[in-house]
Amino acid sequence: MNSQVSWWVFGVISVVLILNLEYTVVQGGASEETKIHIVYLGEREHNDPELVTASHLRMLESLLGSKKDASEFMVHSYRHGFSGFAAHLTDSQAKKIAEHPDVVQMSPNTFYEPQTTRTFEYLGLSPSSPKGLLHDANMGEDVIIGILDSGVWPESPSFSDKGLGPIPKRWKGTCVDGENFDSKKHCNKKLIGARYYMDSLFKNNQTDSGILGREYMSAREVFPHGSHVASTAAGAYVPNVSDNGLGMGTARGGAPKARIAMYKVCWQTEDGSCATADILKAMDDAIADGVDVISISLGRAIPIISEIDVNNVFSYGAFHAVSKGITVLMAAGNFGPDAYSVQNIAPWIITVAATSLDRWFPTPLTLGNNVTLWARTPSANPEVQAELIYVDSSKKMTSEAEGKMVLGFITAENGETANDFINQQIAVQAAGVILADRRNDIMTVSIGMIYISIDYQQGTTILNYIKSTSKPTLKVSPSITLTGPVVATKVADFSSRGPNSVSPCVLKPDIAAPGVSIVAACTPEKMNYENGFTAMSGTSMAAPAVAGVVALLKAVHPDWSPAMLKSALITTASSTDPYGEPIFSEGLSRKLADPFDFGGGLVNPDKAANPGLVYDADAQDYIRFLCASNYDEMSITKISKQTIKCPSPRPSMLDLNLPSITIPYLKEDVTLTRTVTNVGPVNSVYKLILQPPMGVKISVRPKRLVFNSRVKKLSYQVTVSTTHKANSIYFFGSLIWTDGSHNVTIPLSIRTQMLTYFDQ
Repeated sequence: MNSQVSWWVFGVISVVLILNLEYTVVQGGASEETKIHIVYLGEREHNDPELVTASHLRMLESLLGSKKDASEFMVHSYRHGFSGFAAHLTDSQAKKIAEHPDVVQMSPNTFYEPQTTRTFEYLGLSPSSPKGLLHDANMGEDVIIGILDSGVWPESPSFSDKGLGPIPKRWKGTCVDGENFDSKKHCNKKLIGARYYMDSLFKNNQTDSGILGREYMSAREVFPHGSHVASTAAGAYVPNVSDNGLGMGTARGGAPKARIAMYKVCWQTEDGSCATADILKAMDDAIADGVDVISISLGRAIPIISEIDVNNVFSYGAFHAVSKGITVLMAAGNFGPDAYSVQNIAPWIITVAATSLDRWFPTPLTLGNNVTLWARTPSANPEVQAELIYVDSSKKMTSEAEGKMVLGFITAENGETANDFINQQIAVQAAGVILADRRNDIMTVSIGMIYISIDYQQGTTILNYIKSTSKPTLKVSPSITLTGPVVATKVADFSSRGPNSVSPCVLKPDIAAPGVSIVAACTPEKMNYENGFTAMSGTSMAAPAVAGVVALLKAVHPDWSPAMLKSALITTASSTDPYGEPIFSEGLSRKLADPFDFGGGLVNPDKAANPGLVYDADAQDYIRFLCASNYDEMSITKISKQTIKCPSPRPSMLDLNLPSITIPYLKEDVTLTRTVTNVGPVNSVYKLILQPPMGVKISVRPKRLVFNSRVKKLSYQVTVSTTHKANSIYFFGSLIWTDGSHNVTIPLSIRTQMLTYFDQ
């Protein structure tokens, strides 16, 4: 099955066809095909990585019977952040090696999908301001951001190193030569690292030009995703860029002076493939290379329960990075607005949702009666005026539409798609299409034949006008740019939503950032984009925006742990836009956004730099969380490199020190604990403000937190009870500690379940 979803729709390269080189092994007279399996061995001492690889080969040799076979069938050896390997194995071989006492987890290779000119001004990071996080962090200079994506277009001006100092001495990575990629020419003091990974797709460079018809065997990318993501996180200043004249301005990343290391793990096959084995190898290398932040804008089509479980090897890669002080950010996914669609849900990861900006490019539609409607679709076409007709989208098109503007409606009942209807109008040479459809946050610029998307209310207005006159006409003018408080901020229709179906006590997503119509770098020679920049939408665009903010925070607070950085983002995030207006949640019906839409809220960089209090957690806390989640003690022991004996009874998942409280099954009273660390003024007194969810009673002890030079950490207990007598939906609230200048806010998400496992 092939997906024909256009690349710009969600800022992703669709993966439907999975390509995997296979071997055939004859065993006992019968042949068995091999598939790549990932063998995870947990934590190891890594003083000599070559010895680690040798031990992997010995384990594989003991299974296969020869050194030659072990070497041939080995794909990757993971030896820096964690220990393990990927190899071609038959199902019976995989089962046998899974029984080895040193093996923590055996997993089949799986595949993921790759999931600006105003973003950071909107978020308050203005370079013209003499104060603030951007200034204090020196724009993130010397912070290294690792990007796992589809590669990079190194000639883009976004990756210029003008004005940058020497590469940080702690950098241990490299630039790898390859097809149309010369490390001496294309890497510099901005793009300091570039690697590519393809072994799990194509063993020993046995490539098929029909499969990789337009790809480069190097870190250079073909279609724009990796360059867009990297430049959003840390691109240099580039003036006068736009997407066909729209979004004109200066493009830059969140941390314009941060360094970029690109790890190409996604390949442009017919549909694109990002293999887990390659992603893990890239994460392993990034840990050894010395990155400070890892940004991953990848995900899989749902349902993906086995892949988002915190006990799978992909989450383990992030676990080991975080345990070594590296913050890992991932996109929430583009499968909204459905509930339970959020991806990348491990508690040690920062999961990012997407919002719109305070900018849009509406197209004026002027009816013959001088009524003007403002369509959401941008148009780069010159002004066009034509006769207007209505066409039933469920009926076959006729030549009646030639040279005319066509109004159509797309509904679930008529079974049509927008592409089907547009193609019909192209076939009969209509002047353009005005299509009423469900609202969405996709920016597809109309070029050539006019295509304008409107909502049903606007469509009904136009249809009533058509019925009112014998010769209806319509004038379509070029788009204008609207910015400021008149444009509402929304959690995008496509942005994946909570709750978290695998670990329901962990709130996901964590935070939100702009991910709609983000103008950033692309691949100009291949795609012929104006000035090498284009607008894309997706949580793929939101995650690197927050990665840039984290880089700035890391520059200002180099001693903060990943959990502290995550807490600072969440507790200072805003439930309103920068103008104080509410943030909506786009979908089949519009509503006010809640924590399952945007986590703590819209990221607020300057406030995150001075949060007052933070909720810290380390690897030991996450290990206790695994105990609470009923994971096997032996597996946890192998992960942590220490003997783990989970307490009996096991701890509560509710006690993981997250900057949020989510209770999915409240029936009897529940008491949980949180601990805060003072990172503000030494002598501080915080008072409690409670905004409990509807029908929920909350008691907090103590109600005051007093810090001084000796007391830097304090714990408090929260007791929660319900007044509901029946199963309820989730209700939301907040718990705030304030000292008068800092408001340390965590979201509350609580559902009453009198009858467990019955969702009404």
